[in-house]
Amino acid sequence: MTERLPLFPLNTVLFPGLVMPLHIFEERYRRLVADLLAGPEDAPRRFGVLAIRDGREVAPVREKDGPAGPLDGLGTMTGDPLEALYKVGCVADVTTARRQSDGRYELLITGTTRFRLHAVDATGPYLVGETELLPEESGQGSGALAAAVERAFRAYRKRLAGARESSLAGDHDLPLDPQVLSYLVAATAVLPAPVKQELLASPQTAQRLTTELELLRRENALLAWLPSVPAADLTRQAFSPN
Repeated sequence: MTERLPLFPLNTVLFPGLVMPLHIFEERYRRLVADLLAGPEDAPRRFGVLAIRDGREVAPVREKDGPAGPLDGLGTMTGDPLEALYKVGCVADVTTARRQSDGRYELLITGTTRFRLHAVDATGPYLVGETELLPEESGQGSGALAAAVERAFRAYRKRLAGARESSLAGDHDLPLDPQVLSYLVAATAVLPAPVKQELLASPQTAQRLTTELELLRRENALLAWLPSVPAADLTRQAFSPN
C-alpha cells in the first residue's frame, strides 16, 4: 500500500526518533507548511524528509517574463527529482509550527517511520512522493549487538568529547531497546551523509547495529591515535524514543 506525502529534501538524514528544528524560508516550502496547517485540527501534519543525493535545491524555473514553471528536479541534468534523492526517507511529524511576520516558519519536527520513495510528482508548487512505509524488523542477535554497540558508543563519545564518560551520560542516558539505540547512534555519530543514509536504509536492526559496531570500532581505533578534539554538539543532540 502506498501513500502520497509532501516531500522536503534536505542535505541531512532524518531518523525515527530524531527531533530536528527547521527554518522554512523558501516559497515552495512555505506553501507546503501552510497547506499542512490549513487542514483539520486533528489531521496529521506530516511530510517526507529525503536526503539529497545529487544536484542541489533550486527554486522553480521561471521563463523570462512568464509564469513559474514546474520544479526543475533539484538541479539534476535530466530534471528528474528521483535522480537527486535517496529512495529511503523518514516521515516527519510537525510538533510545533510558528509563523513569522514575514511569512517564514519555525518548525520542530520528529522523525517517525521510514518509507521508500517510488515516484515523484513535480507538477505542483512542491514535490509530492508516492511512498511506501517500511516495516521495522529486529533480525537475529539484535540484543547482544545492542550491548556491544552501547559499550563502543560510550567509548566513542568519551574519546570524541574529551571528557569523562560519567560527565556525558549515565546508565539511563542510552535506550535499552536495540532499534531505538540503533537510530540514536546513527543520528548522533559524526559520520558522512552517505553512511548515515546507509544506516537508515538497513532492512533490519541487527544489520544496522552490525554496521555501527564496525564503524565505532574503527573510529575508536583512529581516535586513540589522535589528539582529543572536543565535540560538544554530540552530547546535545535532541533525540526522542517516541
